[in-house]
Amino acid sequence: MFNKNRIDQVYLSLGSTDLRKSIDGLSLIVLETFKLDPFSRNLYVFCNKNRDKIKILEWDTSGFWLHYKRLEKDKFRWPDDIGGTHIAIDERSFRWLLDGLTIKEKYAHKPIEERQIF
Repeated sequence: MFNKNRIDQVYLSLGSTDLRKSIDGLSLIVLETFKLDPFSRNLYVFCNKNRDKIKILEWDTSGFWLHYKRLEKDKFRWPDDIGGTHIAIDERSFRWLLDGLTIKEKYAHKPIEERQIF
């Protein structure tokens, strides 16, 4: 689906987005509202009001990809609007979101930063 070697960061748009917007409209949100570069190696993720559809904007050096997912019976556990326009999350949290979990699962295994062999 996404080449993780090409992705630097994942940004979620807080609140709902009118998903009638396509590549140009979503790119303008990234540029003008988020103050970020839509041509960077990031994913920009937008959710509709009902939280059952998302669009993901991705630049791949020669053009934009616009990924779209519609859930048939469930809702994305989208983070609440906390007053900003967007938040940055890691790829792991993004996968959780796509799988129906929250972006801050309490019981997930934490990555180990300190590596040693006994």
